[in-house]
Amino acid sequence: MIGPLERIAAALDRLAPPAAPAPDFGGADGFVWHTDPDRLVPVPDISRVPVDLLVGIDRSRDTLLANTRQFAEGLPANNALLWGARGMGKSSLVKAVHAAILNEGHPLKLVELQREDLPSVGRLLNLLRGAPHRFVLFCDDLSFSHDDQHYKSLKAVLDGGVEGRPDNVIFYATSNRRHLMPRDMIENERGSAINPSEAVEEKVSLSDRFGLWLGFHPCDQDQYLAMIRGYCDAYGVKIDDQSLRAEAIEWQATRGARSGRVAWQYFTDLAGRRGIAL
Repeated sequence: MIGPLERIAAALDRLAPPAAPAPDFGGADGFVWHTDPDRLVPVPDISRVPVDLLVGIDRSRDTLLANTRQFAEGLPANNALLWGARGMGKSSLVKAVHAAILNEGHPLKLVELQREDLPSVGRLLNLLRGAPHRFVLFCDDLSFSHDDQHYKSLKAVLDGGVEGRPDNVIFYATSNRRHLMPRDMIENERGSAINPSEAVEEKVSLSDRFGLWLGFHPCDQDQYLAMIRGYCDAYGVKIDDQSLRAEAIEWQATRGARSGRVAWQYFTDLAGRRGIAL
């Protein structure tokens, strides 16, 4: 029979669970942060493409690669916000740059954090702070809607509060929005706040805390076709230029868009029809 002291102890454990144990960071190059309970789940095989296959984003690629290399070598580096057109390789670039740094011999770890788990980021930082590795903390598709208070938790990553951001952690985020929130939300803040400029400044200034802003813009047709040709050459899919052009443009027209994602979707279909495993 469980006594009252045991029941009280069990209740306290549920309210304030013990700190998450540190995983074996040497067992994988990537991890995903989960809560309830807090834990870092290793990812044995990170889904990514080689950095050389990312076409049309040369400047962003070179800038992020240099910044990540500095960080991996223990030198000063900036948090980065990759923003802009959807499907143009923002998250792919983060993962590809991480792979490139690994290939250079730096044991850098990639940790993915979901936007919904931002309130737990303080606990995650405490777990990473004492680890003997360097980490890229990655949040994909970061944005905030009306009355969303998660952005306040993000300041712990970018500014670090009293303790400061751990020296072995850098934060990369992707977003379709440069200021991480829709324009109508900004206008609503201006129209309803007692002091409109202060209300807008608190949220808009969040993106200013990123030292690097890397913009991604829609590709033109030549870049779109070059992406597909690069995939074909890399994976050994044989197709002549005339057929590729006709099929790829038709595929683009049916999707009503032209982007790196659409290029990869067409190539996936082409490889499947040609019996090539990716």
